[in-house]
Amino acid sequence: MLVHTVLFWLKDDVTDDDREFFAAELEKLKGIECAHAVYVGTPAATERPVIDSSYDFCLTVILPDTAAHDTYQYDPLHVAFVEKCKAMFGKILIYDAD
Repeated sequence: MLVHTVLFWLKDDVTDDDREFFAAELEKLKGIECAHAVYVGTPAATERPVIDSSYDFCLTVILPDTAAHDTYQYDPLHVAFVEKCKAMFGKILIYDAD
């Protein structure tokens, strides 16, 4: 199993409408067949010194293996998301775990 987690910080000039669009586009990634599960969220209301809640959106994708991860990267839904939303990215961090 591979857990692919992406944290997104959006640019400062992103509007509320842009944020709604971004969230809707992330939700479309749930249609990617090679993914066992796709979770989309925003920072939770948990507060502890070790928690970083400075990001805007979090995407977690559960995949069966590295080959599925590679397929996910080129899936038309993922490619479309990147093309439609990349102008809104201020910063992205990706964590892949086995």
